[in-house]
Amino acid sequence: MAILSAALAVGCAESTAPASTRPNVVFVLTDDQRWDAISLHGNSAPLETPNIDRLGREGVYFRNAFATTALCSPSRASILTGQYAHAHGVTNNFTEFPADTRTWPLVLQQNGYETAYVGKYHMGENNDEPRPGFTYFATHRAQGQYFDTEWRINGGERAVIPGYYTTVVTDLAEQWIRGRSTEKPWAIMIGHKAPHSFYLPEEKYKDRFADVQVPYPASAFMLEDKPGWYQDRLPTWHGIYGPLFDYRKQFPDSTPAGVAAFEEMVRSYWRTILSVDDSVGRIYKALEDIGQLDNTLFIFASDHGILNGEHGMIDKRTAHEPSIRIPLAVRYPGLTAASAPRVVERMVLTTDFAPSIVDIVGINADGFPHGRSWKPLAQGQTVADWRTSYVYLYNYERQFPYTPNVRALRTDRWKYVRYPNAARAHKSELYDLQDDPGEFVNLIDDPRQRARVADLHLQLDRQLKVLGAWPDRMPVDEGIGQALPDAAIR
Repeated sequence: MAILSAALAVGCAESTAPASTRPNVVFVLTDDQRWDAISLHGNSAPLETPNIDRLGREGVYFRNAFATTALCSPSRASILTGQYAHAHGVTNNFTEFPADTRTWPLVLQQNGYETAYVGKYHMGENNDEPRPGFTYFATHRAQGQYFDTEWRINGGERAVIPGYYTTVVTDLAEQWIRGRSTEKPWAIMIGHKAPHSFYLPEEKYKDRFADVQVPYPASAFMLEDKPGWYQDRLPTWHGIYGPLFDYRKQFPDSTPAGVAAFEEMVRSYWRTILSVDDSVGRIYKALEDIGQLDNTLFIFASDHGILNGEHGMIDKRTAHEPSIRIPLAVRYPGLTAASAPRVVERMVLTTDFAPSIVDIVGINADGFPHGRSWKPLAQGQTVADWRTSYVYLYNYERQFPYTPNVRALRTDRWKYVRYPNAARAHKSELYDLQDDPGEFVNLIDDPRQRARVADLHLQLDRQLKVLGAWPDRMPVDEGIGQALPDAAIR
């Protein structure tokens, strides 16, 4: 703890700036958390997240929030910049975030905010230097570890801070928050490692859900009408037959060992989220203690979701609902009173965070070209011209060749997916999300859907042009080598 306290000393100096009525910002960002992995969603999983739920129950719950790219670094860059990956340039997990890029923390800093980033940054795999836009910066190289991560704070000497990652990142964030003066607004992003694989829970939760049976998803082995890459992927690092978690064993669906390995994977995924929920509760309490809870825009979200066995996959990257949907709960009485919580059904994106945050704190929100402020939605206003569809983009990675380029259009009801420039031709996909939310039946070959497919194909092309992603160059990740072995991180 001495290392922790000393490291925070620089970040806790009081400001002498003039008083401000602008709200503070707390943005809690998890990694790979599905939209249904909070109990506020109302799913049938045994996972309970009362502290996360409280944000939505005292504020706004966005039921339909989506990632524009379901991959860690590209999505995090989109959250910061309000741009799609092809525009900000971080199209894979190994690309450095461009230092001269406009971000919402930089805009807040330029307008008098103290700003901090604490936790997993993961843009520039081995770069733990302070980044533009942040007054205080505490991170580590690469993914970090669930236990005893080596941290670097404000560019100082690297040192291991013993303990569980979620607890340590919360300690760092809480001490920074408690050290703020009320004379100057501040903003902090808290980047959790959890629930990214490999899922290692803290001791107090290691046996939670042990008696809960976790069946394979109904779609796990229903692949007959799917593109060929679904089958190709099954025995790979990201397939349900491949090496899973740290068990390092092949397993078919019917063997006792396979069932046990799958069940334990999902249980441990939930267990790591319990610690995140505790963290949210601690930050909430800290804000209460310093009298800043109701003067703080408190956002909880994830960079993207993950497939836990659906469609035979253990991964993100794809355009499936568990991959692209994220949880999003926001608390700020400046948007809606705690006594009048609100559920927003309209479609919001990771590119919307930047303009929304800047707009809510009272700064001009222009300059975030691919996003739009959801402030009016959160306030309960009717926005007639709000989006009813969005484009999802994923670019092939050399290290993980199990997923081809993905271009998808998701409307309020329909999803059309195509795979340009894949290693071999793959059939496209069409799903009726109203009648088939689990995406079981691919309607692409249904003759009754020919006109719809043609229309969605043209809509996708038009939106790609609007985004500046046309002609679609379908970039292939240059990466750092060939496909990685099974022991590599994913």
